[in-house]
Amino acid sequence: MKNQLKIQIWSDIMCPFCYIGKRKIEEALSQFENKDSVAIEWKSFQLDPSFVATPNENIADHLAEKYGRDIDWAQSTLENMTENAKKSGLEFHFEKSILANSLNAHRLMHLAKKYQSSNELKEQLFKAYLTNGQNVNDWDMLQEIGEKIGLPIEEIKELKTTNIYTNEVRQDQQEAQSLGVTGVPFFVFDNKYAVSGAQATDVFLKTLEKTWEEGNFNTPIQIQNPTEANSCGIDGCD
Repeated sequence: MKNQLKIQIWSDIMCPFCYIGKRKIEEALSQFENKDSVAIEWKSFQLDPSFVATPNENIADHLAEKYGRDIDWAQSTLENMTENAKKSGLEFHFEKSILANSLNAHRLMHLAKKYQSSNELKEQLFKAYLTNGQNVNDWDMLQEIGEKIGLPIEEIKELKTTNIYTNEVRQDQQEAQSLGVTGVPFFVFDNKYAVSGAQATDVFLKTLEKTWEEGNFNTPIQIQNPTEANSCGIDGCD
Protein backbone atom coordinates (compact mmCIF):
# COMPACT_ATOMS: atom_id res chain seq x y z
CA MET A 1 0.00 0.00 0.00
CA LYS A 2 1.27 3.43 -0.83
CA ASN A 3 1.79 5.94 1.97
CA GLN A 4 -0.17 8.91 0.62
CA LEU A 5 -3.80 9.23 -0.36
CA LYS A 6 -4.68 12.03 -2.77
CA ILE A 7 -8.02 13.82 -2.80
CA GLN A 8 -8.87 16.08 -5.74
CA ILE A 9 -11.69 18.56 -5.10
CA TRP A 10 -13.45 20.43 -7.90
CA SER A 11 -15.22 23.53 -6.60
CA ASP A 12 -16.15 27.14 -7.32
CA ILE A 13 -15.70 30.05 -4.91
CA MET A 14 -19.24 31.17 -5.82
CA CYS A 15 -20.71 27.83 -4.66
CA PRO A 16 -22.09 27.81 -1.06
CA PHE A 17 -22.15 24.02 -0.89
CA CYS A 18 -18.45 23.97 -1.77
CA TYR A 19 -17.60 25.80 1.47
CA ILE A 20 -19.83 23.42 3.42
CA GLY A 21 -18.16 20.50 1.61
CA LYS A 22 -14.75 21.80 2.64
CA ARG A 23 -15.84 21.65 6.26
CA LYS A 24 -17.29 18.15 5.81
CA ILE A 25 -14.07 16.70 4.39
CA GLU A 26 -12.07 18.47 7.12
CA GLU A 27 -14.32 16.92 9.77
CA ALA A 28 -13.83 13.50 8.21
CA LEU A 29 -10.06 13.95 8.08
CA SER A 30 -9.99 14.92 11.76
CA GLN A 31 -11.41 11.46 12.51
CA PHE A 32 -9.19 9.59 10.03
CA GLU A 33 -6.22 7.92 11.66
CA ASN A 34 -4.03 8.32 8.57
CA LYS A 35 -4.87 12.00 8.04
CA ASP A 36 -1.20 13.00 7.99
CA SER A 37 -0.79 10.90 4.84
CA VAL A 38 -3.57 12.62 2.89
CA ALA A 39 -2.86 15.28 0.25
CA ILE A 40 -5.61 17.56 -1.06
CA GLU A 41 -5.51 19.15 -4.50
CA TRP A 42 -8.02 21.89 -5.28
CA LYS A 43 -9.27 21.90 -8.86
CA SER A 44 -11.02 24.77 -10.65
CA PHE A 45 -14.66 24.64 -11.70
CA GLN A 46 -16.71 27.66 -12.77
CA LEU A 47 -20.47 27.39 -12.49
CA ASP A 48 -20.84 30.21 -15.02
CA PRO A 49 -17.60 31.02 -16.87
CA SER A 50 -19.31 33.71 -18.97
CA PHE A 51 -20.88 35.55 -16.03
CA VAL A 52 -20.60 39.36 -16.11
CA ALA A 53 -21.58 41.13 -12.90
CA THR A 54 -24.07 43.98 -12.88
CA PRO A 55 -23.20 46.77 -10.41
CA ASN A 56 -25.15 46.54 -7.14
CA GLU A 57 -27.01 43.41 -8.29
CA ASN A 58 -28.81 41.70 -5.39
CA ILE A 59 -28.19 37.96 -5.12
CA ALA A 60 -31.84 37.19 -4.35
CA ASP A 61 -33.04 39.17 -7.38
CA HIS A 62 -30.36 37.47 -9.48
CA LEU A 63 -31.51 33.99 -8.47
CA ALA A 64 -35.17 34.78 -9.03
CA GLU A 65 -34.48 36.16 -12.50
CA LYS A 66 -32.06 33.41 -13.49
CA TYR A 67 -34.40 30.56 -12.57
CA GLY A 68 -37.67 32.24 -13.41
CA ARG A 69 -38.95 32.13 -9.83
CA ASP A 70 -40.33 34.76 -7.50
CA ILE A 71 -38.34 36.68 -4.90
CA ASP A 72 -39.89 34.73 -2.01
CA TRP A 73 -38.51 31.49 -3.46
CA ALA A 74 -35.05 33.07 -3.80
CA GLN A 75 -35.08 34.40 -0.24
CA SER A 76 -36.22 31.02 1.12
CA THR A 77 -33.45 29.25 -0.80
CA LEU A 78 -30.81 31.57 0.67
CA GLU A 79 -32.23 31.23 4.18
CA ASN A 80 -32.17 27.43 3.95
CA MET A 81 -28.57 27.55 2.71
CA THR A 82 -27.61 29.82 5.61
CA GLU A 83 -29.14 27.41 8.13
CA ASN A 84 -27.39 24.48 6.46
CA ALA A 85 -24.06 26.30 6.76
CA LYS A 86 -24.56 26.92 10.48
CA LYS A 87 -24.55 23.15 11.07
CA SER A 88 -20.93 23.16 9.89
CA GLY A 89 -20.00 26.22 11.95
CA LEU A 90 -20.12 28.62 9.00
CA GLU A 91 -21.77 32.02 8.73
CA PHE A 92 -23.23 32.98 5.36
CA HIS A 93 -24.29 36.58 4.79
CA PHE A 94 -25.89 36.55 1.37
CA GLU A 95 -27.35 40.01 1.97
CA LYS A 96 -23.77 41.31 1.61
CA SER A 97 -22.71 39.05 -1.28
CA ILE A 98 -21.14 40.70 -4.32
CA LEU A 99 -21.71 38.66 -7.47
CA ALA A 100 -18.56 38.24 -9.56
CA ASN A 101 -16.87 36.11 -12.17
CA SER A 102 -14.54 33.72 -10.32
CA LEU A 103 -11.89 33.22 -13.04
CA ASN A 104 -9.25 35.47 -11.46
CA ALA A 105 -9.79 33.92 -8.03
CA HIS A 106 -9.18 30.50 -9.60
CA ARG A 107 -6.04 31.79 -11.28
CA LEU A 108 -4.82 32.96 -7.87
CA MET A 109 -5.57 29.45 -6.57
CA HIS A 110 -3.20 28.00 -9.15
CA LEU A 111 -0.49 30.40 -8.00
CA ALA A 112 -1.13 29.26 -4.42
CA LYS A 113 -0.76 25.63 -5.56
CA LYS A 114 2.78 26.47 -6.65
CA TYR A 115 3.57 27.40 -3.03
CA GLN A 116 1.52 24.62 -1.36
CA SER A 117 -0.90 27.23 0.01
CA SER A 118 -4.07 26.25 -1.83
CA ASN A 119 -6.06 25.19 1.21
CA GLU A 120 -5.34 28.42 3.08
CA LEU A 121 -6.29 30.53 0.07
CA LYS A 122 -9.46 28.55 -0.60
CA GLU A 123 -10.60 29.19 2.97
CA GLN A 124 -9.93 32.91 2.64
CA LEU A 125 -11.75 33.19 -0.70
CA PHE A 126 -14.83 31.35 0.55
CA LYS A 127 -14.92 33.54 3.64
CA ALA A 128 -14.48 36.69 1.57
CA TYR A 129 -17.45 35.96 -0.68
CA LEU A 130 -19.89 34.07 1.54
CA THR A 131 -19.22 35.65 4.94
CA ASN A 132 -17.60 39.05 4.50
CA GLY A 133 -19.35 40.25 1.35
CA GLN A 134 -16.14 41.04 -0.53
CA ASN A 135 -15.66 41.13 -4.30
CA VAL A 136 -13.57 38.09 -5.27
CA ASN A 137 -12.87 39.63 -8.66
CA ASP A 138 -11.35 42.79 -7.21
CA TRP A 139 -7.57 42.80 -7.66
CA ASP A 140 -6.88 44.84 -4.53
CA MET A 141 -8.82 42.31 -2.48
CA LEU A 142 -7.18 39.34 -4.20
CA GLN A 143 -3.74 40.85 -3.62
CA GLU A 144 -4.53 41.45 0.03
CA ILE A 145 -5.63 37.86 0.55
CA GLY A 146 -2.69 36.51 -1.44
CA GLU A 147 -0.20 38.49 0.61
CA LYS A 148 -1.95 37.41 3.81
CA ILE A 149 -1.14 33.76 3.12
CA GLY A 150 2.41 34.55 2.00
CA LEU A 151 2.26 34.58 -1.80
CA PRO A 152 4.90 36.76 -3.52
CA ILE A 153 3.41 40.15 -4.36
CA GLU A 154 5.29 40.31 -7.67
CA GLU A 155 3.65 37.09 -8.88
CA ILE A 156 0.21 38.23 -7.71
CA LYS A 157 0.61 41.44 -9.70
CA GLU A 158 1.68 39.40 -12.73
CA LEU A 159 -1.74 37.75 -12.71
CA LYS A 160 -3.36 41.16 -13.20
CA THR A 161 -1.32 42.03 -16.28
CA THR A 162 -1.16 38.63 -18.01
CA ASN A 163 -3.32 35.56 -18.69
CA ILE A 164 -1.06 33.28 -16.68
CA TYR A 165 -2.86 30.24 -15.19
CA THR A 166 -5.98 30.80 -17.31
CA ASN A 167 -5.18 27.66 -19.30
CA GLU A 168 -4.75 25.70 -16.08
CA VAL A 169 -8.23 26.77 -14.96
CA ARG A 170 -9.68 25.66 -18.29
CA GLN A 171 -7.80 22.36 -18.12
CA ASP A 172 -9.28 21.62 -14.71
CA GLN A 173 -12.75 22.28 -16.10
CA GLN A 174 -12.13 20.07 -19.11
CA GLU A 175 -10.92 17.30 -16.82
CA ALA A 176 -14.11 17.64 -14.79
CA GLN A 177 -16.15 17.40 -17.97
CA SER A 178 -14.31 14.23 -18.96
CA LEU A 179 -15.24 12.72 -15.59
CA GLY A 180 -18.87 13.64 -16.09
CA VAL A 181 -18.92 16.26 -13.33
CA THR A 182 -22.05 18.41 -13.59
CA GLY A 183 -22.09 19.88 -10.07
CA VAL A 184 -19.70 20.84 -7.32
CA PRO A 185 -18.20 20.16 -4.87
CA PHE A 186 -16.91 16.94 -6.41
CA PHE A 187 -14.31 14.84 -4.57
CA VAL A 188 -12.11 12.18 -6.18
CA PHE A 189 -10.18 9.81 -3.92
CA ASP A 190 -7.00 8.41 -5.46
CA ASN A 191 -8.60 8.37 -8.94
CA LYS A 192 -10.71 5.50 -7.67
CA TYR A 193 -13.80 6.67 -5.80
CA ALA A 194 -15.78 9.88 -6.01
CA VAL A 195 -18.27 11.70 -3.82
CA SER A 196 -20.55 14.33 -5.31
CA GLY A 197 -21.87 17.15 -3.15
CA ALA A 198 -21.41 18.24 0.46
CA GLN A 199 -22.39 14.88 1.87
CA ALA A 200 -22.47 13.83 5.52
CA THR A 201 -19.10 13.58 7.25
CA ASP A 202 -19.57 9.82 7.62
CA VAL A 203 -19.75 9.40 3.83
CA PHE A 204 -16.35 11.04 3.45
CA LEU A 205 -14.84 9.13 6.37
CA LYS A 206 -15.99 5.76 5.03
CA THR A 207 -14.64 6.62 1.58
CA LEU A 208 -11.29 7.63 3.09
CA GLU A 209 -11.08 4.36 5.00
CA LYS A 210 -12.15 2.26 2.01
CA THR A 211 -9.63 3.95 -0.30
CA TRP A 212 -6.81 3.61 2.21
CA GLU A 213 -7.48 -0.05 2.89
CA GLU A 214 -7.55 -0.96 -0.78
CA GLY A 215 -4.43 0.95 -1.74
CA ASN A 216 -3.67 2.51 -5.11
CA PHE A 217 -5.21 0.44 -7.90
CA ASN A 218 -5.98 1.57 -11.44
CA THR A 219 -9.74 1.05 -11.48
CA PRO A 220 -12.58 3.19 -12.88
CA ILE A 221 -13.85 5.91 -10.57
CA GLN A 222 -16.95 4.78 -8.69
CA ILE A 223 -19.46 7.31 -7.29
CA GLN A 224 -20.01 6.61 -3.58
CA ASN A 225 -23.36 8.39 -3.32
CA PRO A 226 -26.30 8.01 -5.72
CA THR A 227 -27.43 11.64 -5.70
CA GLU A 228 -26.00 15.04 -6.52
CA ALA A 229 -27.85 16.69 -3.64
CA ASN A 230 -26.04 19.36 -1.63
CA SER A 231 -24.14 20.59 -4.65
CA CYS A 232 -24.25 23.43 -7.16
CA GLY A 233 -24.47 22.98 -10.90
CA ILE A 234 -25.04 25.22 -13.88
CA ASP A 235 -28.78 24.96 -13.24
CA GLY A 236 -28.55 25.94 -9.58
CA CYS A 237 -27.95 24.48 -6.13
CA ASP A 238 -29.79 21.39 -4.86
